[in-house]
Amino acid sequence: MKKAVYWITTIWVVGVMAISGMLSVIHEPRMMEGFAHLGYPAYFARLLGGAKLLGVCVLPAPGWVRLKEWAYAGFGITILSASYSHLLSGDGLKALEPLATLAALAASYLTRSIDRRFFVSTPFDVVANSGSAR
Repeated sequence: MKKAVYWITTIWVVGVMAISGMLSVIHEPRMMEGFAHLGYPAYFARLLGGAKLLGVCVLPAPGWVRLKEWAYAGFGITILSASYSHLLSGDGLKALEPLATLAALAASYLTRSIDRRFFVSTPFDVVANSGSAR
């Protein structure tokens, strides 16, 4: 079950980031309208899109454990920033939309296997294993 949750949530995050990253890199007109509405300069779209596409390559790949930590952190910052930017731009409930992807990102991070971790255990693992026999 844990492996299924990991892959479903990771594919969700990778899909969202791949699509938004590609649309940013190619300066798709609706994406650029969105960037302008949020007050971001046009050049930022390619910078952010390129970073998303790098994270998309790293997250599902085997190995590269340290880079995965950076990808998770970068995606988390990006998603929270998107939510906050929409909130401050007066977009109302649209500010909550990115939080669904943030929840998937958190689930992916917390359910990843040992070979995909920079640190061997998390506080969640200690709690989950505290009732096991020694």
